[in-house]
Amino acid sequence: MTIETTPWDATEFLTSDEAIAAYLEAALEDGEPKVVAVALGNIARAKGMTNIATQSGITREALYKALSEKGDPKLSTLLGVMNALGLRFSVSTKANAA
Repeated sequence: MTIETTPWDATEFLTSDEAIAAYLEAALEDGEPKVVAVALGNIARAKGMTNIATQSGITREALYKALSEKGDPKLSTLLGVMNALGLRFSVSTKANAA
């Protein structure tokens, strides 16, 4: 018997600000830079990569490359994308993290 599978696309579930924030928070908690970059890429795709690229001042192609599993985006790229997405980083100590 063959098992049928369908590809899972995170962008299908990133339909609200709350879902986006929870998704990015989980990626940040993972602590792996590539996971964060891919999560931001998924969020940007859900919001419209062309629009996010324009708002962040980065070409669409460069944004796809930077926010891929093989990408290694600069901090300026991450901050530009976060700003374009209407998101911001928040810092707390590990002891205060819930």
